[in-house]
Amino acid sequence: MNFIETEDLTYKYDGNEKATLEGVTLNVAVGEFVAILGANGSGKSTLARHFNAILLPTFGVCRVKGILSQRRNQQAIRRLVGMVFQNPDNQFVAATVEDDVAFGPVNVGIPREEILRRVDEALAAVNMNDYRQTPPHLLSGGQKQRVAIAGALAMRPECVVLDEPTAMLDPKGRDEVLAAVGKLSRTGTTVIYVTHFMEEAARADRIIVMDGGKIAANGTPRQIFADAPKMRKLGLDIPFAANIREDLRKKGIDLPPVLDEDELAAELSRLILDGGQK
Repeated sequence: MNFIETEDLTYKYDGNEKATLEGVTLNVAVGEFVAILGANGSGKSTLARHFNAILLPTFGVCRVKGILSQRRNQQAIRRLVGMVFQNPDNQFVAATVEDDVAFGPVNVGIPREEILRRVDEALAAVNMNDYRQTPPHLLSGGQKQRVAIAGALAMRPECVVLDEPTAMLDPKGRDEVLAAVGKLSRTGTTVIYVTHFMEEAARADRIIVMDGGKIAANGTPRQIFADAPKMRKLGLDIPFAANIREDLRKKGIDLPPVLDEDELAAELSRLILDGGQK
């Protein structure tokens, strides 16, 4: 079953003659973890903002769980899809972590006992229970982004869209956010993750690559990163391990597609052992 469906989705920002999105047709299945890649100006963030009805199609169709994305359905769609942006500081509205996570449910009139239950569950999901009384401005970048994710989860969405959530974070902060996203995906929540970090995209079930407002590639991480020339033509790199694999293949050492250093080491070990047995 598809959670998100677009058909010939086209979007033009006011005042622009050229469409930022042009004829995008795609499906995202319930529970799927999809990463969206693309160079600057490719349309990846514009596409992601249609899934939460922040933006509405200029032409074409976007459906979220069968609901047509149009102005009268925006609130219904936003109850289904939570959104986390690049800068968590822009999303904080309360004096403590606990109050900030509770803000959304309070605003839509959820009963107090249910709000407390949701806050507990959301903070536990991102491992931030120990910081519930901490002012958000005292948190590290990774912790802030995990609180922003908890705020989205407290609304009980069926899908979470993350628009470059680690772009402003150091490696430790990125690892913290990715751990929270991985845990979220394993619970069956549909996850759409916009990023420009190849190693992050490699963790998804599927990758959609945008270029010039159109889908340039769509496949599993292994399929996408196995075609290094195409990725570079699109202005993108491939993960470090995939780069090493490509260099080895050029030297006549044939390895299957790999996504990370552990897989690369395992394939090299297999190759050495196989060679030693001959």
